[in-house]
Amino acid sequence: MFIDEARIRVKAGDGGNGCMAFRREKFVPRGGPSGGDGGHGGDVLISSSLSHNTLVHFRYNPEHKAERGGHGLGSNCSGYAGEPVTLKVPIGTLLFDDATGELIHDFTRPDETIVVARGGRGGRGNQHFATSTHQAPREHELGRSGEERSYRLELRLLADAGLVGYPNVGKSTLISRISAAKPKVANYAFTTLEPNLGVVQVGDFPHELSFTVADLPGLIEGAHLGHGLGIQFLKHIERTSVIVHLVDVSDSSDRSDPVADFKIITAELKSFDPALAAKPTILVAAKADIANPEKMKKLAAFAKRRKLPFFAISAVSGEAIEPLKFAIAELVAAHRPKPVVVTELKSPVKPKPAYPPPAPRARGRSR
Repeated sequence: MFIDEARIRVKAGDGGNGCMAFRREKFVPRGGPSGGDGGHGGDVLISSSLSHNTLVHFRYNPEHKAERGGHGLGSNCSGYAGEPVTLKVPIGTLLFDDATGELIHDFTRPDETIVVARGGRGGRGNQHFATSTHQAPREHELGRSGEERSYRLELRLLADAGLVGYPNVGKSTLISRISAAKPKVANYAFTTLEPNLGVVQVGDFPHELSFTVADLPGLIEGAHLGHGLGIQFLKHIERTSVIVHLVDVSDSSDRSDPVADFKIITAELKSFDPALAAKPTILVAAKADIANPEKMKKLAAFAKRRKLPFFAISAVSGEAIEPLKFAIAELVAAHRPKPVVVTELKSPVKPKPAYPPPAPRARGRSR
């Protein structure tokens, strides 16, 4: 099951209460206060992981709570600190504040870890309240509550190239031919119901190149209005560097104008995000082994006018598959964003407050 959105609620552990106790031992008169501090509550963290590729593990388990801190004890013994909880998300996950919609963090690299809810501070025991004039304090502090927050998780696949086009134009067949991905392939519309991701190897060692390609469910006219499968999966190509647009030029297609098909899908991309329509695009005439000559000629002339790279391929026979792979690899290498080096991750929540300064001791001799 491919789940790319989830809402979670996290609750950090509460701090333990400080203890009120006095030292009572034989031959130790007026032992004084000996109440220990409460332990800090556990934090809730989120970390990116290579072992996860969907958010399905949050679908039926949306609430997560860290352990609370232990209460302080006598003999100046502090309570134990609560165990933190670390939630794993796939790379490419966006973390939003569910209340404000603010983007908290974008997990683009493995093993990125941030704190999303701070545990409560433990309360101080009565040993901290002793002064020269108040030598038997009975004051102690309660533990602070841990932070409680709601977040929205949204997964966007990290692919270098995205395959788009009408349903049943051969996108799944192409990705199965150029990569090790094994999507469902059948001769009917909307065979692909969820995005598929594949890794493509180009060239030989030591000049080998590789890139990832995403096969998206087919679009139709009016997809931005919810027709067909809608545009819910288009967010997965927002990170891509290149768009590979497939158009069916065979006689088996019930659409007679391939140029109109290209313009309709491009309009759907633009209605979702204008930046998608501005990405570098490779125009591919699919099913060239059974192509209609008029459709092929018209689409090739259109690509020449628009100055778009054009390839006529057949994923079944393998015609022009290798040149297309090299063209995608070159375009990806030219437009792939440079990695950003992050020296330090900032937490979206405030750090734990420090203890307040102790009360000043009174000067002079105590009576």
